[in-house]
Amino acid sequence: MEKLRMTSPDLTAANVEKLADLFPTVITESVDADGNPVRAVDFDLLRQELSDHVVEGPQERYQLDWPGKRAAAFAANAPIAKTLRPVREESVDFDTTKNLFIEGDNLDALKLLQESYLGKVKLIYIDPPYNTGNDFVYEDDFAESAADYLTRSGQHSETGARLVANTEANGRFHSDWLSMMYPRLKLARGLLTDDGVIIVAIGDDEHANIRRLLDQVFGAENFISDVVWQGGRKNDSRYVSNGADYMLIYAKNETRLSELGVRWREPKVGLETAMAKAASIWSTRQSDDDASARWKAWLKSMKAAGEITDSVARYDQLQPATGRPMNTYGNITWPGRGGPRTRFSIRSRANP
Repeated sequence: MEKLRMTSPDLTAANVEKLADLFPTVITESVDADGNPVRAVDFDLLRQELSDHVVEGPQERYQLDWPGKRAAAFAANAPIAKTLRPVREESVDFDTTKNLFIEGDNLDALKLLQESYLGKVKLIYIDPPYNTGNDFVYEDDFAESAADYLTRSGQHSETGARLVANTEANGRFHSDWLSMMYPRLKLARGLLTDDGVIIVAIGDDEHANIRRLLDQVFGAENFISDVVWQGGRKNDSRYVSNGADYMLIYAKNETRLSELGVRWREPKVGLETAMAKAASIWSTRQSDDDASARWKAWLKSMKAAGEITDSVARYDQLQPATGRPMNTYGNITWPGRGGPRTRFSIRSRANP
């Protein structure tokens, strides 16, 4: 039996959806009378879409804006009457440890750390909610008491932080998520040293917005890299099975990093040992073939013993002029010296 809907249709919402189909660029986000995010129409943009000339309107500027941005900025600066409480019975080597683990709401924790750790943190890594419509976001509205909130929502984290469900219907809105991230990023920036770095993990849903938000908080000139890393693939994807996530890296002051000559390099495991062995083999060689055979045998034995990794073992040739380890694509010191050298072979389809 069909159930009758006891309310009339929302004609305004229906009209907004129709305009979204015709003019997707005029659709924005706003808040309703209860403070909930809703889709809305930017009438200045709509006028321009329907006009044959440039329409006068508000002064244009390049910025990321959303409903609640000013309140989010206020939340970052507002003082709190809280403190950190040591939990000795659950700690290990409390008086001598060099580590600090804080449980609680992260916005409060960031504020409490400002006094003791302002400008002292070298690296911050955060993995915020991805706003997929299936995760949780932090609730920063503390107008009601914690008891009242938990009674109403029944949701809180293991550490007591208050959370709200990010439903599928709300997942398409970005304003709440941006308002949650903005004060936390502003406070995090204050904790970094002048040569400090922040890394933000994120998925597709908010990748574009967090990039612009980080540009705003840290400055686009301090962008270092947008690293793509392979996660798990979803076989039930409707269109594309995309298992990639991202790590956005920003410096607090990239100019300072350059002045200090900072370079991020991780040495290959066993590289120094391999270079020394190659030099020894080359200096005692009977011939180039003799050196090559001894070098390959040494690599094979060391790899089997776990003393070197594939990244070193693949350099299974010795450069004729210098005896420096190399492979088909270049010598072992690239990109530090010389650059890559690549060999190509051309084969016909008939004779592969």
